[in-house]
Amino acid sequence: MDDEFDLPPGIGPHNDRELELMLAGTKPMALFSDAVHVSDYFPDADFAPHVKTGKIIRVEEIIPDEPYAMRYLFFALPGEEWRIEEALILCRNLRAGTVKDHDADSARMGELLGYSREDIETFLAHSKIGGNQEP
Repeated sequence: MDDEFDLPPGIGPHNDRELELMLAGTKPMALFSDAVHVSDYFPDADFAPHVKTGKIIRVEEIIPDEPYAMRYLFFALPGEEWRIEEALILCRNLRAGTVKDHDADSARMGELLGYSREDIETFLAHSKIGGNQEP
């Protein structure tokens, strides 16, 4: 998620709090994505000690595409790995251009990331007027 998005009041973003929320057991999965070789957005070092001890599971996938490849980095709590598999399908469909219902996919990704139904609905309503694309 990009800190440049203007979120409406009522949405409690997980940005920059993913690890904290996951260690507290209140966030089941985190996702970071960006074009390959574009940014330092990925918090590998912060999550690494917890991945090493098995408190958090890490999965990375690079999806090649034109004009650039995308890197997707997922972290999940043990027992929540199924969320990564489902989120990867959503990401692959997005990159392939095969999404049939962007709102439905955005809502599902929000659920997988641990956002409340209310936050997801607020985000979807805001994205229709503001052009944002991810919960």
